[in-house]
Amino acid sequence: MRDSDEVDKVISQWRGERPDLDLWPVEVLGRVTRFAAIMHRSFDEVFARHGLHNGEFDVLAAIRRSGPPYTVTPSALSQQLMLSRAGMTSRLDRLERAGLITRRLDPQDRRSFLVTLSEDGMAAVDAAMSDHAANEAALLSGLTEQQQRQLDDAMYTLLRSLKGKEL
Repeated sequence: MRDSDEVDKVISQWRGERPDLDLWPVEVLGRVTRFAAIMHRSFDEVFARHGLHNGEFDVLAAIRRSGPPYTVTPSALSQQLMLSRAGMTSRLDRLERAGLITRRLDPQDRRSFLVTLSEDGMAAVDAAMSDHAANEAALLSGLTEQQQRQLDDAMYTLLRSLKGKEL
């Protein structure tokens, strides 16, 4: 028998009020929601240690993952991160002011810019990514390796079943 948690308390209350409902999905997704809140808070703490917000890290990481010469267009970033062009411009403005990226006109298309990681940007994203990977490992450390693989398989299957319903 496991100890009761906050989700168990909520489910118990609902069972008293609405015994006609199947509350298993509420129980499972309640725990997913609680984990997501803890996860996002820990991500924010890791990125803050590097002077970044989550969205800024996402931009730097997307550029870093693109490989040498670590240069992409704002439209490619917007598409990859599912962010409006206005939202992307705002992030790029902050990153450029911080000296983490540079922007220059695209010589192939003078209507567009190229965004490149600066040396400081490369150092910042690499350090943040190292801490982020360690943080994610710590978040999953309560599960055995087999349980982590089962969770990954289950989440993969669930997300595949929801294809087309993404944000």
